[in-house]
Parts: sequence; C-alpha cells; structure tokens
Amino acid sequence: MFQDNHLQFFTATILEWKHLLKEDVYKDIILNSLKFLVNDKRCLVYGFVIMPNHIHLLWQIDALRKREDVQRDFLRFTAQQMKFELQKNNPAFLEQFRVAAKDRAYQIWERNALSVDVWTPEVMKQKLDYIHLNPVKEKWKLSLLPEDYKYSSAKFYFCGIDEFGFLSHFSG
Repeated sequence: MFQDNHLQFFTATILEWKHLLKEDVYKDIILNSLKFLVNDKRCLVYGFVIMPNHIHLLWQIDALRKREDVQRDFLRFTAQQMKFELQKNNPAFLEQFRVAAKDRAYQIWERNALSVDVWTPEVMKQKLDYIHLNPVKEKWKLSLLPEDYKYSSAKFYFCGIDEFGFLSHFSG
C-alpha cells in the first residue's frame, strides 16, 4: 500500500476561507463526488473530514490514473455543482466567488490544493487522528466527540459504522 502508488493527505480550501461548506447541501456534493470516484475505481478513500471552509482527505489514487487528473476533476466537478446550487438558491453569496480570471467567472476552491504523500503507517495514523479531531477542536466545536460529527470518517474508525458506502479501512 505504501510503495508505488502511495496514499496522499489532501487538503482543499474554499476561496478566501469562506464558510461555504457550513451547509449540508455543499458537504453532500463532496460526499457524492467521493462516492462516484470510488465506485468508478479512480481512488480509495481511507479517511476524510469536511469542515466549514476546507476538506481533508486520505486517499489513494488508482495506479492507472494520474493523481493530478483525479484531483483536478474532483475539484472542478464539486466547484461546478456548488456554483449551480448557489445560482439556484443563493445568488448573492455566489457573487462573493466572482473572480477576474481569464478562464472562469467564479472560483470556489483556492488554487494549489495541498497533496502530501503518506509513506508510513505511523504517518497515516497521525493524519487520521488529525482529521478526526478537527471538528472537536476549540476553534470549531462542531461536535463533542469525533465520532459524533456526521461529515467525517471518524464513526467508521471509532464505531465500525460506514454511513457513506465508499470508505476503505486503513489497518496498519
């Protein structure tokens, strides 16, 4: 698992750290996209958390795919779906994502998402702990216990319950 096509710790942030992902409809767009990617055998997802303005993933891109392509497609698709949702239900908020770029009128995600290779089981465990504890941090207070936060893989690891249907267990 940690040789040729290693796992990545991936972080993407909403433009200017806006709290777009506070509402469930936008978190569900991310979940549905991850489920599609797993079902389409583009990646395996070992862990995730969706915070109000960013996401963390522990995923492994399929060896037959380019990491950059899967990441780009994921970010492009989720941004497009969020833009459509904003156009329909919150056009005033959408205007906060208007940019003066040659290739787009709106930008949802910050450019240059972070992708770091995970080389050892110890680092994997550290990253899983980090993402699972994120919602309970003083700054966020999204839940009292990691496994109580709905938009995370914590319940999968702490309680053995996969409510999403796309997670793979890291057992290292």
